[in-house]
This record gives sequence, structure tokens and C-alpha cells, in this order.
Amino acid sequence: MGWKSAITRVEPGRILIRGYPVEELIGKRSYGEVLFLLIKGRMPSPAEAKILEAIIVSSCDHGVTPPSTLTARTLASTGNELNAALAGGVLAISKYHGGAIEGCMHVLKEGVEVGLSPEELVKRKREKKERIPGFGHRIHRQDPRSVRLFQLARELGFWGRYTEYALGIEAALKEVTGKDLPINVDGAIGALLCELEIPSYLANGLFIISRLAGMLAHIDEEKRRERPMRFIDPRECEYDGKD
Repeated sequence: MGWKSAITRVEPGRILIRGYPVEELIGKRSYGEVLFLLIKGRMPSPAEAKILEAIIVSSCDHGVTPPSTLTARTLASTGNELNAALAGGVLAISKYHGGAIEGCMHVLKEGVEVGLSPEELVKRKREKKERIPGFGHRIHRQDPRSVRLFQLARELGFWGRYTEYALGIEAALKEVTGKDLPINVDGAIGALLCELEIPSYLANGLFIISRLAGMLAHIDEEKRRERPMRFIDPRECEYDGKD
């Protein structure tokens, strides 16, 4: 039995991406625009394209400590091919690494669609001893990535009920717990993906697309600068790049 796909049509001398000739996309549309087109089936507005592009840039790398980066570098150090090192890094992305975006989207949709106030939601989660993904960070007291993403959303007039609700949760967490748990990049991305109406189950995929760029750079650096088969301790890494 045959099956159907509405994404790309390929014929001799002709490639249509969601109905657009590929030659009309090459050099004329940004990566964010084409990514949105592939996922949503339509060309984004200028604001939608800039927001999605900014999301991809914001998670491109976070140093040597993330599990995906360590896995990719370790596989590169053992002499594996590029595709194996990248695949290993991707497989390290899961519920606890990158998955906070999807988790935050579920929480935001739960609160907004049910009509709970941020304070009510925070209290319910605390009663159930459930952590709210997307808030607080092990390194940053204030995540510069989330600050810029929300700033850009306001600049583009792309502020909506999910971004506003996310800030409400941030304030409620401080009021209820007495701790500063500012929204991190995962939370900001989760709120913006809700505004873009991108399904939550695709969130990890977008994080992977973003982080692949950083992993590629780390694999290259590992092969060029370090000896093979070494023990990689991220605590021993000293940054010697540009400031």
C-alpha cells in the first residue's frame, strides 16, 4: 500500500520544499525561515522567523560541561568517525539535558489552558513535590540567553500569554519559595515555542538542531588539539579563546 508525504517533491531538475522551488529559497531565505517552513508548512512572518532563528542561536553551545558535548568529545578522542561522535552527543540529549524545554511547555500549557494563576500553579506543583522545568540554573543567576530572547520578543511585538505566564511563574516561585529562580534559556525557549504554536514533542529536536553546531566545533577541537584516548575532566579545562 502506498503512502503520502507533503514535505518535499523531487522530480528530474525540480525540487519543491513545501511548494517552494528550492532555488527560490537558496540565498533568499534564512535558515530560520526554511526550518519554520519545513515544520509548519508555511512561510513564517518576519517576527516568527527571527524568533525561531534566535532560539536556534541561543542554544548552540554551553561550554565543555554538558553531557552531549562531553560524549561527543569522548567519542572523538577514541578515534570514532565524525558521524559516530555527533550521534553519541545527540543520544545524550534527553529528559534531563535539553528536555526541560518540552517539560516547561507542558507546564505553561497546563496553566494557561486550565486558567490557573501562576501562584496557584506553583503551589500545586510544590504540594505534589514536582519541579517546574525551565527555572533556575546551576551557573547563571540570570541567564543572558533568556534575557535576550524575551527582549527580542518584546522588540518584535511577539509577546503573548505564554511569555507573560512564564514571567508570572518566575515571580510566584520567588514569592512562594523565597528563592530567586529566574527563567533560564529552556524556559524562555519553551514559552516562545508555545507562542509559535510548535508542538512540544518537537522541542528536543530543535534543541538538537541548535546544539549540533557546538558539538561539531568541540569534535573538531578535540581532534586538533588533544591527544587520543584521554580522560576528559571538564573541571580541568581552561578557556583560552577570545574574551
